Amino acid sequence: MSQLLAEDPHPQRPQQKYASLYSDLLHTVRDLGLLRRRYTYYWTRIGLVLAALGGVITGFILLGDSWFQLLMAGALALILVQVAFLSHDSAHRQIFDSAAWNDWTARLLAGGLAGMSITWWKNKHSKHHNAPNQLGKDPDIAIGVVAFTPDHAAQRKRGFMKWYQDRQGWLFFPLLTLEGLSLHVSSLQHLFRRGATKVERIEAAVVVSRLGLYVTALYVLLPIGKASAFLGLQLAVFGVCLGGSFAPNHKGMPLVPATMKIDFLRRQVLMSRNIRGGVLTDFAMGGLNYQIEHHLFPSMPRPTLRRVQPIVREYCELHGVKYTEVAFLESYKIVVDYLNNVGIRARDPFQCPLVSQYRK
Repeated sequence: MSQLLAEDPHPQRPQQKYASLYSDLLHTVRDLGLLRRRYTYYWTRIGLVLAALGGVITGFILLGDSWFQLLMAGALALILVQVAFLSHDSAHRQIFDSAAWNDWTARLLAGGLAGMSITWWKNKHSKHHNAPNQLGKDPDIAIGVVAFTPDHAAQRKRGFMKWYQDRQGWLFFPLLTLEGLSLHVSSLQHLFRRGATKVERIEAAVVVSRLGLYVTALYVLLPIGKASAFLGLQLAVFGVCLGGSFAPNHKGMPLVPATMKIDFLRRQVLMSRNIRGGVLTDFAMGGLNYQIEHHLFPSMPRPTLRRVQPIVREYCELHGVKYTEVAFLESYKIVVDYLNNVGIRARDPFQCPLVSQYRK
């Protein structure tokens, strides 16, 4: 493997060298067949998710008026998280060779089963992939309830917002209980905006139908108290599990100034963090624990990410690119610490490792 990753014996100028780093790695990965589709894996996974969803619906009907329905609510939330992961994979064109098949599969999974707009999410997520942790470009660090950058933190100087700012790391995960509701609201706002496309209007009908039927079924089949508890628990568990799978991947990693240019390999590797773990971690995080590999090869099927990781790590070590991987619990500790101290710990701008070499 080391021979495949060996440096070019012909020296290049720094600009040429760094521009070709990713293309060399990509050629190696492609030659090893690691970008091939994994149809058996995905069809099996989709089938299991649909079977599990059918089991929860059956259990819901059989239980009737019972507080044990809250178990069904939790199970439904966990299944919908897996649906969201599959929709994510399809939106990245990991499942099929056909772009149309990927797009419509993502749309049906997200809209028809999870009740979210894949169009809204894909637009937002593509911007994140293009410029992870870059100020003014990555929507995942845009100003909101949580301040992710020193500039945002500096706007909260006194009163409740200052108190909240100093504790937002601890409050971040409780706030994720509202993430499920937020995803539905953002989806509807996007789909019903002025100027929506024909495809988005179709998607809007699917999302509204899914949400309407779901809420109606709950309040028709259960008393109002149990129905509300079911809905609240399902949204809370869904938000925590889904948001918790994305949170540790970039938070606390270097921030990139808005005007800085950096080559593709470093842009994706230096601002991403992998989460160490086994099969359970892979399942719980939907493969997003291999965040570095996912950012380098967004269309790579999820089960292949584990196989390509040693190649990427060795390649980064060979070329002096810092590769970050931490344990599961440690990653959340880093996130909490960073958010509690965002105005202090992240005050210095990201120092590009290419600047000194380019100047030479």
